[in-house]
Amino acid sequence: MSDPLFWHRLQFGFTITYHYLFPQLTMGLALLIVILKGVALRTGHAAWDDAARFWIRIFGLSFAMGVVTGIPMEFQFGTNWAAFAARTGGVIGQTLAMEGIFAFFLESSVLALLIFGERRLGPRLHFAAAIALFIGSWSSAWFIIATNAFMQYPVGYDVAPDGTLQIAHLTEMLLSPWTVTQFFHNQMASVVTGAFVMTAVGAYWTLRGEHPATARISLRTGIPAALVAAQLVAFPTGHMQGRLVAAHQPVALAAMEGRFESGPRAPLAMIGQPNVAERKLDNPVVLPALLSWIAYGDFSANVRGLSDFPESDWPTSIELLYYAFHIMVGLGTIFIPLMALGAFLLWRGRLESSRWALWPLALAFPFPFIATTAGWMTAELGRQPWLVYGLMRTADGGSPTVHAGETLFSTLGFAGLYFVLGVLFLGLVAREVSHGPGAGHGATDVAEG
Repeated sequence: MSDPLFWHRLQFGFTITYHYLFPQLTMGLALLIVILKGVALRTGHAAWDDAARFWIRIFGLSFAMGVVTGIPMEFQFGTNWAAFAARTGGVIGQTLAMEGIFAFFLESSVLALLIFGERRLGPRLHFAAAIALFIGSWSSAWFIIATNAFMQYPVGYDVAPDGTLQIAHLTEMLLSPWTVTQFFHNQMASVVTGAFVMTAVGAYWTLRGEHPATARISLRTGIPAALVAAQLVAFPTGHMQGRLVAAHQPVALAAMEGRFESGPRAPLAMIGQPNVAERKLDNPVVLPALLSWIAYGDFSANVRGLSDFPESDWPTSIELLYYAFHIMVGLGTIFIPLMALGAFLLWRGRLESSRWALWPLALAFPFPFIATTAGWMTAELGRQPWLVYGLMRTADGGSPTVHAGETLFSTLGFAGLYFVLGVLFLGLVAREVSHGPGAGHGATDVAEG
């Protein structure tokens, strides 16, 4: 517990996990707001504009929280990870700066127009502002994910005489197979989050008999979006991400599956408890040969186990990595039939009268946040013990002059501050949900639409 590196990792893991609760919601809502505004412009039915205004306000609250909680991480690169920043700043500094200059400013500027400028802009320009918000939000994600993808799969760099990493081919880094695949996998997951939240609010209002027009629009928009995005998260983007891990981080794949021995026709572990001391998976329930096909497209392919690799290259938290991966996959699998059921009832016109279905739709919104967090834990724990895979170990990236007591002190400070901010955020969102879309247009608009 006195190891500063442990506390550096804990603090960054805590702050980035908390921070990412908000961007995943805003990125998902950014696409859904474009859909709402697009339908409003095409049909002329004002109820869609009312729904868009409500979700723009939720977007604004979440965006503000994302900004406030994201600032400390920028400083942590210098305070807690000085050696990492010094060696890789010539690479990751490029993409992080591009995110701030190009994407963040576009997103924040357009958000102000969306919230305050509807009357001045008119319908078409307001719709264009929604599209610009979407572009800013998703391009911000591209630069951030390109940074993380470099740490997972470093390409496009040169090593300077002093040992630091410098950008050699920016395009190669921005468009690497890992960046592209991780981006679409992550963005589809964010749409799942936004769509589940939109569906939950619509289901909640329907159960209470409140704001029927916006409730119906939220269900009609959220459920199909969640169903399509959940399928795309699993296939092809999740499948492609798994293939990249198998090709470039095979030791991480072995740990994710609790696989200790190599061999052909590798089974996929559905349930089990990794026993690292005895190098086996306890009480396994497996699907024969499926892991070989998922990883290499061949049921008879050999999948390497952890014993094939030096223990010094094993992920440092195999048990946590294993459970994070399985929680992500398990929840993602459940999302599809849940939203398929909602879509079926919606198509049959029976959803609003099916309270037994509305309740799970209203209560399911936290689970995409859990699944996404587990997914990022899988990526980050799987990369260990490397900060930049194959180039720089985590143990070499910290700030040796910052001791454990200092880092624990600031971590406690972040925990207290984030607790207050979280209570404030939830209170403001609850107030917005309670007030609904505000003075607008009634159910007649939706019935006509």
